[in-house]
Amino acid sequence: MHASTLIRDVEADAIVGPGERWMEEINACQPTVVMTDDGGALSVNEVRQLLDEAQIAPKKSLGQNFVIDPNTVRRIARLAAVGHGDKVLEIGAGLGSLTLALVETGANVLALETDGALIPLLRSTVGSNVEILQADVRNVSLDKVLEGSDWHLVANLPYNIATSIVLQVLDEVPAVSHLLVMVQKEAGERLAASAGDKAYGAVSVRVAMRANASIVGHISPSVFYPKPKVSSTLVAIERCNNRFSSEVEQELISILRTAFGQRRKMLRKSLRGSVDEESIKLAGIDPTSRPEQLDLGAWVSLAEQSIDASS
Repeated sequence: MHASTLIRDVEADAIVGPGERWMEEINACQPTVVMTDDGGALSVNEVRQLLDEAQIAPKKSLGQNFVIDPNTVRRIARLAAVGHGDKVLEIGAGLGSLTLALVETGANVLALETDGALIPLLRSTVGSNVEILQADVRNVSLDKVLEGSDWHLVANLPYNIATSIVLQVLDEVPAVSHLLVMVQKEAGERLAASAGDKAYGAVSVRVAMRANASIVGHISPSVFYPKPKVSSTLVAIERCNNRFSSEVEQELISILRTAFGQRRKMLRKSLRGSVDEESIKLAGIDPTSRPEQLDLGAWVSLAEQSIDASS
């Protein structure tokens, strides 16, 4: 990490890549670092004080719910199994409570935050220990931002875009090998579901194409400010070495979208017009099966048979 906190304004640099402009803090006075009562993570009083002094209210549009329990963020850092020298990407760093817990482990943290109003507060919380990147993760080429490999993604993700962020990272950012994300309970169940589970769907299969996912914890709404109306889940995701051709991937995603769009129907009906019944049988699948009954291997076989039938 650099000796001083670096602020990378990707929006101002039009998001290019390795040649993006880096802006080092030029203010001669170092930002005032928040001294937390806990010696690390922010408490509810400190979160409220920071927001009140800056005259900022949490933005619902950005899914801003700040963690206010030091034990929770340290638990997340522990479950992430990061330590000295590990490279950690945090998406949606907010005021820096989880960031502080990650820094405590000795990890090198790159904190990404889209809300420009929070950047000065985040900087005051984490001091010179963290690299800060101001950008919307949906518009950033993370594969060009992250140097090297074996990165950890550890984040309290905004509920409304959490699933899309996870899929984006798995599909487009091979540098990230390990993920520990806090998401809405229902979203977490979908990410980690296996064939036959109630929550199993197209997202579950998309995750299984790239990784192994499991639920490793649950988080109460009471540890957030403001308090959300839903519970949260911690999902651990470890990238695996599945290899599929781009043709198979594209066909598989198309079939998943069609099949799970009519998940109550048997495959021979839901896929009519997309995959013929003979191809379903040749893939070793009962045409009367419903989509939630098929595991990743069956979906891949079906995609391959569909491609063969159309060639």
